[in-house]
Amino acid sequence: MSATNATKRVGLGIVGALLAGGLLLAACAAPEGRAHARRPGDVVFRHPGVVVSHTELRNAKRMVAEGREPWRTAYQDLLRSRYASLAYTAHPADVVPCPFDAGPQSCLDERQDALAAYTHALLWSVTGRTAHVRKAVEIMDGWSARMKRHEKDNGALQAAWSGSTWARAAEIVHADYPNWEKARVDRFKEMLRTAYLPAVRAQVPAYNGNWELAMTDAALSIAVFLEDRAVFKESLERFRTRVPAYFYLRKDGPHPLGPAHTGIDTPDKVKAYWFHQGAYVDGIAQETCRNLTHVGYALAASAHIAETAWHQGVDLYGEEGDRIKTALEFHATYQLGEEAPQWLCGGRVERTMGPDLEVALHHYATRTGAVLPRTRRLVESTRPAGTDDLFVAWETLTHGEAPQAPVADAPGEARGAARGADEVEVDSPASEAPESRP
Repeated sequence: MSATNATKRVGLGIVGALLAGGLLLAACAAPEGRAHARRPGDVVFRHPGVVVSHTELRNAKRMVAEGREPWRTAYQDLLRSRYASLAYTAHPADVVPCPFDAGPQSCLDERQDALAAYTHALLWSVTGRTAHVRKAVEIMDGWSARMKRHEKDNGALQAAWSGSTWARAAEIVHADYPNWEKARVDRFKEMLRTAYLPAVRAQVPAYNGNWELAMTDAALSIAVFLEDRAVFKESLERFRTRVPAYFYLRKDGPHPLGPAHTGIDTPDKVKAYWFHQGAYVDGIAQETCRNLTHVGYALAASAHIAETAWHQGVDLYGEEGDRIKTALEFHATYQLGEEAPQWLCGGRVERTMGPDLEVALHHYATRTGAVLPRTRRLVESTRPAGTDDLFVAWETLTHGEAPQAPVADAPGEARGAARGADEVEVDSPASEAPESRP
């Protein structure tokens, strides 16, 4: 039975059950043109659907061909990168051990090779040159022939950064390139299942929140490529509990929520975990007083998760929209140079955010019409977004601001609401100290 017919039969069965029971519930398949939240067990996976879909790939190809900005400059920057060379040589390893603050060359090699595979997959999509997709396959085949496991303290984070990128590359290639041999595809899937999933699904100690968000990004991405519904559902739930424990809103209570399974459950413990920040306002993050580098990682990972879920018909963006939009505006304000008040991090914020906001801005501003002036200013002032050499790459090319006329998605892909549907402007961060809290 085809996937389409199977979906129709499931939908008809559900509708019949609802009518028989006299219940008014939404059918699994939403009307065309609207994002829809389906139950995870009912998901019908869409490919490519890890961060980028056919919509983004077609849009990038068209904009580059037409010489439109910012896609034209983003594409030129990609071409100039070392990752884009057809002479790129991968360095696969059997074991990648990554201790804290150090690590062998294999840690760097793994991240770079995954980014190179993704870069060549994007180049193939934009240019149609088969040499690029062959290079992507060569890199992925090389690693799947050897890779067994990650080790040491940073093993889970290393697996997260690389695993999410591998899945993005594999999704693009497997969806549209028929010459990636099934046996090699299966071997690559087995590598992701055995050498990456155990690491990124593990419960971590009370590490900083960018870790678990990056791990969730990888787990969800791999779940889509493997069509693993159990891991997909698990990853959605992990996002739903971890994002509220990283980005604060006043509705959470007098102090931020502690992450699950850590024992961080009192005001003093939360303050210590939040780098001794004891005053909390909407949008502040657990690592704001560490540096904006790691907040950027968390924002990028959160957007990757929400974007991947969006392509699979689950609207995590909407579920945590107020929280994420407020966090975007709060941190963009200080990254742009506004002086931090004394109550915030002792008046000192490290403005070190990378190319991390393009995907989130694309959804909230282009799909829903939300007004995020500081986020937009920051993104436009730093375009084109290149790569952080970890797990963020070429997101101006894939998610640069779309034209005013919405770009139609392919049949079966989730589509955003027309621009103007969510005219929301987030208030500016408070310059005065918030109310005293325990």
